[in-house]
Amino acid sequence: METLIGGGAAAPEGPIDVTAQDFMAEVIEESQKRPVLVDFWATWCQPCKTLTPIIESAVAATNGKVRLAKVDLDQNQMLAQQLQVQSVPTVIAFVEGRPVDAFQGALPESQVKAFIDRVLDASGGAGAEDQIASFLETAKEALANGDISQAAGIYSQIAQADQSNVAALTGLATCHIRSGNIEQAEQILAIIPPDKSEDSDVKAVKASIALAQEAKEKAGQLAALTKTVADNPDDHAARFELAQAEFATQDREAAVNNLLHIIAADSSWNEGAAREKLLQLFDSIGADDPFVLKARRRLSSILFS
Repeated sequence: METLIGGGAAAPEGPIDVTAQDFMAEVIEESQKRPVLVDFWATWCQPCKTLTPIIESAVAATNGKVRLAKVDLDQNQMLAQQLQVQSVPTVIAFVEGRPVDAFQGALPESQVKAFIDRVLDASGGAGAEDQIASFLETAKEALANGDISQAAGIYSQIAQADQSNVAALTGLATCHIRSGNIEQAEQILAIIPPDKSEDSDVKAVKASIALAQEAKEKAGQLAALTKTVADNPDDHAARFELAQAEFATQDREAAVNNLLHIIAADSSWNEGAAREKLLQLFDSIGADDPFVLKARRRLSSILFS
């Protein structure tokens, strides 16, 4: 926290370096208290070197009324794309969680000061909700691309700011599951309000945790189970375990095929265990996933043919 001086203004402070992982806390949340200017720059950018002393001096002159956050373009490409930054330097002003003004290029001191004056005069708006939704989408995309670290950083920032945000909590739990930290995922799941337990994201995390726990037992048996089923195609118990092992090793298509094979042969086998497991897999992947929608159509075709 900044030390307050006469008149309630915060003491002057230097610029801070910000990344996608702490953007939520350092920019979105901080901009609820005062305007934050985000300066996108790059080491190879000559105009950036011209702008730096001008904007740092102008921000310092506000005596803490405005904060300056600097983002290295080359190290934060996804963040730059999300904010539609196409060249450097680009400066974006955030007020109450949303961008309210921006400029590109190295402006002279007078224009930079005029820009800051406009930002200080800017009123609020819809708040941070739209920006949070945008960052949730960025985290989801990062996770889908296998960038667990970036996704976890964004989800964590949102969850720290709002522990009732189910999307952030389940996203963070999913990151832990993908990293093999099942206990941490369970701890996060435990703080989600009970009235949210039927949310699709929560159900997906619960299913993923259950499947991950099974994976520890089944993954090492994949080769043996494959041979057993090849030798005994009607051994539903072995095929059921094979499906679990396949899903544990990310071969979800093979897992679904084997479960559907059991259902087609005997839908009531083991009190409908194959169908129950299939639905659990669907929950862990996500109800709206194209793979799940296609598999559901295959299941319906078998059950109602």
